[in-house]
Amino acid sequence: MPSIKDVAKHAGVSTTTVSRVMNDFPSISKSTRKKVLDSIRALDYHPDSIARSLSKKQSLIIGVIFPDCSYVFFSELIKYIEMTAQDNGYKILLCNSLDDREKELSYINMLKEKRVDGIIMGSHLINTEFYKSIDKPIITFDRCIDNKIPYIGSDNFTGGVLATQHLIDKGCKNLLHISGPLKLTSLANKRLDGFKLTCLENNIPYKIVEHPHANPSFDYFYGFIEKEVSKFLNLVDGVFCSNDMMAYALYVYCVNHNLTVPNDIKIIGYDYSQFTRILQNPKITTIAQPIQVLGELLCSNIIRLIEEDVSSKVYSQIVSVELIQGTTT
Repeated sequence: MPSIKDVAKHAGVSTTTVSRVMNDFPSISKSTRKKVLDSIRALDYHPDSIARSLSKKQSLIIGVIFPDCSYVFFSELIKYIEMTAQDNGYKILLCNSLDDREKELSYINMLKEKRVDGIIMGSHLINTEFYKSIDKPIITFDRCIDNKIPYIGSDNFTGGVLATQHLIDKGCKNLLHISGPLKLTSLANKRLDGFKLTCLENNIPYKIVEHPHANPSFDYFYGFIEKEVSKFLNLVDGVFCSNDMMAYALYVYCVNHNLTVPNDIKIIGYDYSQFTRILQNPKITTIAQPIQVLGELLCSNIIRLIEEDVSSKVYSQIVSVELIQGTTT
């Protein structure tokens, strides 16, 4: 029973090209399209044969585990993962771990049983030894598990430096950083390192408040600010938030308690997801992660690992970030 790899080899093209021809992508040249279609006919290849080739452990399904796909940054990231998967003839099976270690473990076991071809891991609760024992290709988002498991992430340290230096350049003399959960082995926590180093280099007093959950809602953030952050707001004039939802919740809290932004307090966030891009009042100053690039890299690299593309090794990658000026600083 011929596979998509057989068709690609017969036509002298990549499996991605075969997939794009079958999905009628307009960017494929006429000559390439003809070669692929001729090979499909010559080999009597039918796409359904891939789904039936479970004996070869090929399902063309990629398992994707994230803490919560309702979180605005993750929902956009997953969209680009799914689009890249479809472009290459794959589907995704999406799992939400919901900041629950047992749920994350059960999903991983389920994905192994379902014979997915590979796993994109964006959750952070299981110990590294367990991941190293999984006999499937894995790539992680924002987590360094082992030097044999590649990861994709943005330059969180530089993002922390850019955010903090921007507040200082805007005249802030006392800073606060609201970090994500530091218990997680996440590269995102390097934002804190960049914040602290920049404060120390500029002799700026600072405070750090950690929120304990991975991806809460606006209501959670507002309540957290009211309970844990509000007592510091009269002591600082600049706040670096670990994400834009937190930054927006802080802005709303300030408005509701007669603190003007940016006159009394300057606020900068992180991510620049679609939520932030749409929001115009306020237009949040933030550090932009290249969400589309991150999603495409995660998916294209797991496919290379699945298809054992020996022509180019899959390396861990850190992509650059940039400051987006808004009205909150």
